Amino acid sequence: MEPRVTLITLGVEDLERAVAFYRDGLGLPTTGIVGQEFENGAVAFFDLQDGLKLAVWPRASMAADTGIAQQAGGRPLEFTLGHNVLSRSEVDSVLQQATKAGATLVKAPADTFYGGYGGYFMDPDGHLWEVVYNPHMLPKN
Repeated sequence: MEPRVTLITLGVEDLERAVAFYRDGLGLPTTGIVGQEFENGAVAFFDLQDGLKLAVWPRASMAADTGIAQQAGGRPLEFTLGHNVLSRSEVDSVLQQATKAGATLVKAPADTFYGGYGGYFMDPDGHLWEVVYNPHMLPKN
């Protein structure tokens, strides 16, 4: 398998709420909800970088598509999504933006053991995001 991840899909309880959080609250670009004409097809895609997209899709639709029974609530410790930024002040700014948009601050920003600075928020559907300034893994401008 070649390392070619192009889409990260998050299961959500309320698609419109998730779109509002990521589009309006965090400012991620999207054309909005598509696929509503199909049973279990409604989904929204957000452009990230270099061809990578984030999708939000109702958990009930994901369960129907995969054949796996839907479970109540998310499992936030299964993985985190990392958002690397260029400065400590940008960590603070993104965490403030996320909480203003309806996220829950899980861990206030603080110095890290590797010489960086970061914190965590949880989106309205229970997905953990780490916002971090890592001087050893700076994103491209």
